[in-house]
Amino acid sequence: MPTDTVQLLGAGGHARVVIDALLCCGWPVQRITPRDDRAELAGTLMLGCRIETPVLDQLPPHGQVHAAIGDNAARQRLLEASGIAADHWLVVCHPAAVLAASARIDAGSFFAAQSVTGPNASIGRSVIVNHGAVVDHDCQVGHFSHIAPRASLGGGARVGQGVLVGAGAVILPGVTIGDRAVVGAGAVVLADVAPGITVTGVPARPTNKGIA
Repeated sequence: MPTDTVQLLGAGGHARVVIDALLCCGWPVQRITPRDDRAELAGTLMLGCRIETPVLDQLPPHGQVHAAIGDNAARQRLLEASGIAADHWLVVCHPAAVLAASARIDAGSFFAAQSVTGPNASIGRSVIVNHGAVVDHDCQVGHFSHIAPRASLGGGARVGQGVLVGAGAVILPGVTIGDRAVVGAGAVVLADVAPGITVTGVPARPTNKGIA
């Protein structure tokens, strides 16, 4: 049973997923503290864990922390503002996730139930590999990116920093997605995507309409 305490930055929907994974890993509710800036949540319970406010108030300087927020930029902002060194950013992995023994995992990342991370894959800091997502062999996923539920990265795909790969999207093997790009839900990406571009559709093409 874990004897540490973890501070979760955020108390929204994704925090529930993270708390559930921690509970499934044997963490007691008394050692999980969700934190949020919404004053009305102070003292309320999320899956049995007491919420504290505000999110960055009196954080233990040497405790474990995990950014439990789906938004990439918000995760990065809060972790950097926390002042807690990356070696205290907790990696959370649901027992029903599959991680290859040769996969390289950086600080603070999250692996939801039924996700698969393949051999020689490289996962950056504070990455979310969400429910049922597949990061196949030799893929690279940059810091603060989010691979949404049921998204799939083919072998050797490269995803930059701060990227959102939407639910059910497919990135073909060897394709590169540039930093801060967005791949819309259900898109099939056949060719490289430039940094900062949003693509949607089958096959995926640049769009100004946002995520489908």
